[in-house]
Amino acid sequence: MFKGNFSINAYQYLYLLSMIPLSNQITLRQLEYFMAVAEHLHFRKAAEALYITQPGLSRQIKQMEDDLKVKLFLRSNRKVSLTLAGKYLLRESKSILKNLNAAIEHSRLLQKGLAGNLRFGYVGSAMQNAIPTLLLEIRKVYPNVIFDLKEMDNNSQVEALINDDIDLGFIRMERVPKGIRVKPFFEDTFSLVLPKGHTINKKNFKGLAQLKDERFILFEKSYSDSYYESIMQLFDEAWFTPTISHSTVHASSIYRLVENNFGISIVPSALQLGYDMDVKFIELKNSKHRAKLNIAWKEGNRNPSLKNVFESGLV
Repeated sequence: MFKGNFSINAYQYLYLLSMIPLSNQITLRQLEYFMAVAEHLHFRKAAEALYITQPGLSRQIKQMEDDLKVKLFLRSNRKVSLTLAGKYLLRESKSILKNLNAAIEHSRLLQKGLAGNLRFGYVGSAMQNAIPTLLLEIRKVYPNVIFDLKEMDNNSQVEALINDDIDLGFIRMERVPKGIRVKPFFEDTFSLVLPKGHTINKKNFKGLAQLKDERFILFEKSYSDSYYESIMQLFDEAWFTPTISHSTVHASSIYRLVENNFGISIVPSALQLGYDMDVKFIELKNSKHRAKLNIAWKEGNRNPSLKNVFESGLV
């Protein structure tokens, strides 16, 4: 059958519902056929995935186009492509089926005595303090809510929010696509990361300018433009342009490079926790610049658990 992001049990529900008309024109079964062809852009491959004959699938798509009075595919001897209308219907169909699957899953959780499910995406530093605190607060008010947690980079979280794969994201970004809402959640200081044997320590540290001749290992600019800009502003305050020797998106990689004397780094202070490497930290307490963590969600998210959390003022 059509390969979507559905559990087997949920898909069984969809199968039972598949012959119920979505309108006076099409059924879920026809929508499934349409999405299979749209995914493969090949009638034979789509028919094989659906375990039906190619002529039968072609007739179903033709009937769907006739009923809707909309041309969904452009066909030639060599290829199949979506029309503009077909692309729009595909995008909306994915949303419809995801919402339906989410509703079914929520119903199953309610049947088990659970209040629902919340899916979180987060950057690694958010797990050090921000997210555990929020989870405890939610658990106090909604003890029967279950959580799905997935560490993801900023851009992946935004994409997952758009595609309804997560409900809440914890991102270090300020600019997000239309339809995604963000608000400040947590502000953190920055900290220097130095090898344990480095001559600079908390007692003799006077300012970042002392380290102008060092090589720096930073999070990649693609990690977050706004985060990267905050880091650059720290160097602007110290009146020097850093020599950046390495870039990465993983704190553990940064620390491993630092402990092996490939350079030094600057990270959100929360990232001092959870790592056991031969590095030391110096918090930049006197800087006005902060590492900002935002909470993000998609407008129109229909997860009842998310609605409850918002209405309770927990986020």
